[in-house]
Amino acid sequence: MADPTTTPTTDPVRIGSCSGFYGDRLSAMREMLEGGRLDVLTGDYLAELTMLILGKDTMKDPSLGYARTFVRQLEDCLGLALERRTRIVSNAGGLNPAGLADRVREVARGLGLDVAVAHVEGDDVRALGPQIGAEGALTANAYLGGFGIAAALTGGADVVVTGRVTDASLVVGPAAAHHGWAPTSYDELAGAVVAGHVLECGTQATGGNFSGFRELIASGRMDPTKPLGFPLAEIAADGSSVVTKHPGTGGAVTVDTVTAQLVYEIQSTRYLGPDVTTLLDTVRLAEVGEDRVAVSGVRGEAPPERLKVCVNELGGFRNSAEFVLTGLDIDAKADWLREQLAPALTAESVTWTRTALPPADADTEEGASSLLRVTVMDTQAGPVGKAFTGPAVELALASYPGFTMTGPPAQPTPYGVYRPVYVDRAAVSHTVVHADGRREVVPDPPTAPAAAAEEAADSGRRPSPYPAPLDSLTRRAPLGTFVHARSGDKGGDANLGLWVARTGDAELDEARTTWLAKLITPRKVRELVPEAADLPHDAVEVYLLPNLGAVNVVIKGLLGRGVAASTRFDPQAKGLGEWVRSRVVHVQEGLL
Repeated sequence: MADPTTTPTTDPVRIGSCSGFYGDRLSAMREMLEGGRLDVLTGDYLAELTMLILGKDTMKDPSLGYARTFVRQLEDCLGLALERRTRIVSNAGGLNPAGLADRVREVARGLGLDVAVAHVEGDDVRALGPQIGAEGALTANAYLGGFGIAAALTGGADVVVTGRVTDASLVVGPAAAHHGWAPTSYDELAGAVVAGHVLECGTQATGGNFSGFRELIASGRMDPTKPLGFPLAEIAADGSSVVTKHPGTGGAVTVDTVTAQLVYEIQSTRYLGPDVTTLLDTVRLAEVGEDRVAVSGVRGEAPPERLKVCVNELGGFRNSAEFVLTGLDIDAKADWLREQLAPALTAESVTWTRTALPPADADTEEGASSLLRVTVMDTQAGPVGKAFTGPAVELALASYPGFTMTGPPAQPTPYGVYRPVYVDRAAVSHTVVHADGRREVVPDPPTAPAAAAEEAADSGRRPSPYPAPLDSLTRRAPLGTFVHARSGDKGGDANLGLWVARTGDAELDEARTTWLAKLITPRKVRELVPEAADLPHDAVEVYLLPNLGAVNVVIKGLLGRGVAASTRFDPQAKGLGEWVRSRVVHVQEGLL
């Protein structure tokens, strides 16, 4: 069992990650516990889509609503964690942190272990539905901060499970408990937010989904046959940190892999959180050893007055069918099928998409084929069930030559719609339930007025800080020739981070950063991403992160009503960055 209290110390706290999403590698908890010393092991299991999935679970069984894979990991590793004196902190509680805490105690009893389990609750604000415009929502959860976790650890918990806290709070809470930070320790808290943001997606910080993977492999820093190791951070009392991984594990930790995660799913240069507003344009990175990247210089300010709420509502039902078009006359075949099928479709929403035309004289049948997809959505199941699949199948012998589908007709599936709303802090009771049953309400921190926070956020969209002239001679080349990218989703918005690959030549890196900052404007983004061309004039926002050699792009509304309701080919914008890297642009000769 852990010590009954946590005493503030100046020694760095070692916090590791073992999960970046619900479905991540089950063996990661054991790997992290066996790989080296950790004070705290965290795991992130939640996302907007995950809350919807858990909400559907509770519709079938109200006792569920938490990440069940976390229980399986503890059944295997709880004894090892106690032996190593490593505390476990996770948001796997989802919609039912109290239920998960009880389940963890049940697991501990079955293993004959004495474990202090605490949980954090108060994020569920469905009762406030009429006040916040979320009446009848399936889920409505406010993003809580890290001080509830800190209180639970200070109270002696070995395991802390939470509901919807921000992903970074899983690191902020343990760091605040370890170092004794106050709610007004803004710079320290902001540093921990950055460390938490780097850790929250697991192996994305150690080479996973990294656009520079070929260079890492070629340099010998990453073995493509070896599973990527999960990251950890050594967080100092001043909020600075070193991101690293256990020795001998796969992947690599470099300035570029850490940057890749830093620019993931952010928006303006001001990262608004429940504990602190983190100024992302103050972050500085430096490689200080093999697989060791120092994070320093992070500044923070008071958090905003209101808390963000993740609302998921049932939107209706959806279905899709995919037709294979092969050989000649692809366009005519697609047109004929649409003309035949469209009049029979009664769903409220019908979306057609088609992959690119195949090359001439393809040497495989698959290479000579294109896919035509139709997706239907309706508030009722009927129009997307047999009323949809029946007419599609009936064309099997009565449509274009070579008619075939990629799969048999499927049953309609329900879909959800995510949207954010905001709630006054006073309406939310951020509560810790300690291992002994004692309840403790976490007081609200000092905050910045909402108007001031929004005005400050707008200030991040400023002119380029790089006035140096560039050579006029240019050559056409893919943007990704020396620019990395990482992209993702926040509800219906797409986030695209772009930054120059580090070469070690400071003058060249600065010149390339200057070029990138001048190139990436809202107008240029619409050229690179034609899907954004018809969005409202203010839908594209570009923010500069000069210390990282990066720009961050937010494309509002590109993903419609979010991943669960999107009919887009890439509903979470995961491949958006790689597409943009492949686009050809004019590059100054001296930069190539």
